[in-house]
Amino acid sequence: MYLPRPLLPHLYSTLLNTLTPSSSPLLLLTAPTVDAICALRILTAQLKRDFIPHKVRPVGGYAELQKAGDEEVKGMMKTAGGEGGVVVCLGCGGGVDVGEMLGLTSDGEDVDGEGVEGENAGHGVEVWVVDAHRGWNLENVFGGNVAARRGVEQGKLLSTYRPRAAGGVIVWDEGDIETDLQAEREAYFALQGMPEITEEDLVAAEDDEDDVEEGAAEIGDDDAVEPPSSQTRKRKASSQDSNADSDIDSADDRPARRRRSNSGLPIPSSPTSAQPPPSSQPDSPSAIVPSSPPARRITTQKQLRRQLLKLRRKHEATLEAYYDRGSWTGEPVSSILYSLVSELGREDNEVLWLAVVGAESVQLSHFTTVERARRSNSMTKLEPLKAVLRDEVRRLNPPATARRRAGVASNDVPVSARSATDTSIRLSPEPRFALIRHWSLLDSMLHPPYLATRLHIWNEPGRKRLNKLLAKMGISLQEAGKGYLHLDLEVKRTLGRRVGKFAEQYGLEGLVPEESGGEGGRGWGFVRSWGWRGTLSAGDVVAIVSAILEVGPVTNALNGDLGRPDTSQPERSYNHRATALPSPPHSSDSGQNPDEANPATSSENLTTHRFFAAYDALSPTSTTSSHLHNPQHTHTQQGLPALLTHLPLAQHLSRAILRTGSALISKNQIRHLRSFRLEIVKEGPDLGVFVDPGALVKLGGWVGEAVGVLEGEKRGAGGKGGGKGGEGEGDGALVLGCLDEGRGVYVVVGLGSGGARGGRGVDGGKVRTKAEIKEREEGRKRKVAARLARKAERAREKEQQKLAKRERDAANGLLDSDDEEEAGSDATESDASSSSGSSGSSSDSSSDERADVSKGKRKGGAQRSLFALAFQAVVAETGARVRIDSFEHSVVEVRKEDLAGFLEGLSLRSLVG
Repeated sequence: MYLPRPLLPHLYSTLLNTLTPSSSPLLLLTAPTVDAICALRILTAQLKRDFIPHKVRPVGGYAELQKAGDEEVKGMMKTAGGEGGVVVCLGCGGGVDVGEMLGLTSDGEDVDGEGVEGENAGHGVEVWVVDAHRGWNLENVFGGNVAARRGVEQGKLLSTYRPRAAGGVIVWDEGDIETDLQAEREAYFALQGMPEITEEDLVAAEDDEDDVEEGAAEIGDDDAVEPPSSQTRKRKASSQDSNADSDIDSADDRPARRRRSNSGLPIPSSPTSAQPPPSSQPDSPSAIVPSSPPARRITTQKQLRRQLLKLRRKHEATLEAYYDRGSWTGEPVSSILYSLVSELGREDNEVLWLAVVGAESVQLSHFTTVERARRSNSMTKLEPLKAVLRDEVRRLNPPATARRRAGVASNDVPVSARSATDTSIRLSPEPRFALIRHWSLLDSMLHPPYLATRLHIWNEPGRKRLNKLLAKMGISLQEAGKGYLHLDLEVKRTLGRRVGKFAEQYGLEGLVPEESGGEGGRGWGFVRSWGWRGTLSAGDVVAIVSAILEVGPVTNALNGDLGRPDTSQPERSYNHRATALPSPPHSSDSGQNPDEANPATSSENLTTHRFFAAYDALSPTSTTSSHLHNPQHTHTQQGLPALLTHLPLAQHLSRAILRTGSALISKNQIRHLRSFRLEIVKEGPDLGVFVDPGALVKLGGWVGEAVGVLEGEKRGAGGKGGGKGGEGEGDGALVLGCLDEGRGVYVVVGLGSGGARGGRGVDGGKVRTKAEIKEREEGRKRKVAARLARKAERAREKEQQKLAKRERDAANGLLDSDDEEEAGSDATESDASSSSGSSGSSSDSSSDERADVSKGKRKGGAQRSLFALAFQAVVAETGARVRIDSFEHSVVEVRKEDLAGFLEGLSLRSLVG
């Protein structure tokens, strides 16, 4: 079943009304992602406000999700002696049959149990699925024996819905189910009412019918044989009857034939019959009754079976086409929870900030593959969401009052609060730099993928190019090496204009967002202050929290081991810490290396440790308190202190990505296969960092963007379609693997052109060189000039026709003096309108050009990742030992010995759709 978005508060209110003091606590199963943890923070704040008991359990993959079902959910089932309850899946469960995964169903049993006599009938557990992974498992969306439920219409929950003892799965719809899955819903419910029939059943039924017909024919032959004694007598009687019938027929044959030849009209005089006309004899066999219907064609059982099989195949093909679309990303989970809070009238800055951070994490994630908005193919669905969040920031934090209090230019990047008690959220023209408030200007420009790949930072000429850019901006290397807080005020005030002045020359369009009078526009970021204690942007928080989840928290953060890094030897200090870190979280190590399993550093404990460290970092309060989930430490930091403590961790992860990516590019280790690019990381000082899929996909995004830039430059140098890979290879897929020596497996991630940000432009387009950009601008100008010339030519022709008409009227004496004056005024107005039209046509032509561009993008459509389908197909074909356990289906683990065969089978498949 699925819940429409307007009914989110109805479901929550129903939960409040049905809870009792003896009810089981809500079980919150949460994926270890920034977006899911932000949504968890929003939901737990509402549950605490309404005094609803709840329990949080992180799940890192499908194995842990199934284990949570065995340990937690089965004890809640009424059939097992429990009281029933509600399970909320945040960021997980949308791509599989979650009822079966949690143990609520068995083979052949319904998820609800209504009308089904089974062991789990009426389990009383209701599962809420709030997930951004697409596509959906349609069993979650439309399943659940909805025909026997009240308040449910074809899987859609109505306002009359009330929880039942049977339980079930409820998917929270962001709006795409209601609008985009109409054909799938019709096909799903049509198949529910159809009997199971296959081609084998059809062949078997035809064989049975043939046997029945043969038996009937044998019986008819036996009945046709008569005894000899009565045969003669019957033959005589039949001969007499036949003679009498022939006499009657001979009298009626000719008139009947004549009437048929004359279209059934009566004959006035007949030599053989004095009967009345046939119109007066309705019972006559030769009479034609106009109103008699034609004889119906009888449909045989064989034809009915074939029609049923054809219809079933049609509906199955509809569902199969949906599952074959691949994977993409829907609306962030935190945004959906913020919608619930907003409908309840409980929104504030704390909840809004969590929604902003969650949406920012989805936008910055290289796993994200978003579709285009319905009404605008030039922007993705995330951009309208960011615009709504900016409106919410303006509503809860009025910008006019903020500017009056600040007294600074609107295009400044905020670095501090306005007062000691300032906790507001502000809009900021954030440049695409990395951790700019907490790093030097040189480092913040050196490490982000967008700037580093376009300047070729991986080699010495690229470093010189960056230094030259700083020199043109009027910033010395000594000044750029300072922290951003200590930069000259004039440099900070004019940084955006200085970068924008030389952005086009270095191919850095979009590096700094456009100014819009301080009100915030497209590309503007979000900044929040915690008084004088610190100021962070949403991107900074995402970088820090994701580093905690991917690399691991600082175990002795209070002692300042990582809070104050060794600046003299940062690389060695970081490598020492990286090698001392345990392996990244894995859902299950069964079947990998059972002899090397260590209970102290098991994957589940590691996932839990990292999860709650990130959960504490997103706390709205800044405290140092006892940690209930980590018994190894007596105290932990929450909120802003935890973020600032783990800030060096995010910086060192950025350094590792730059270091490893530069080595891969400079050594030409990227291999171009038939359908994707391949890179395997087998050695290096940061090998232990990239065994985590999250860190590995960040490295893949950096490498993919660098390869896209290089291939774009090759196309620019060799002409259109030139270069090694041809025109379209810059938008191809990337497969990146990293060796986990401890477990003897390769962690492999797949990034398509829609999901990876490698090879993508500012608005999601392919990377273009300066020559390509200049050529496009010149082509656009030529198109505008041609359009203006055509419009002016049409205006001249129209004016000439009007003048000729006036001359004819004047020659014929049909034009009065008043008409002449009006004609003169019309000519003057036409001249003015033509001049104004020429000035306004440029804007119209620019809008037409944007429409043409969007039209071209519409042809390509939104690309989706097909890695999940390709991985499963390759495993079935090659028999490679592969574990697909992550909620991100483009992440797999391959045994070291099976990697070659796995990649060979993968190279024959299409990975981007």
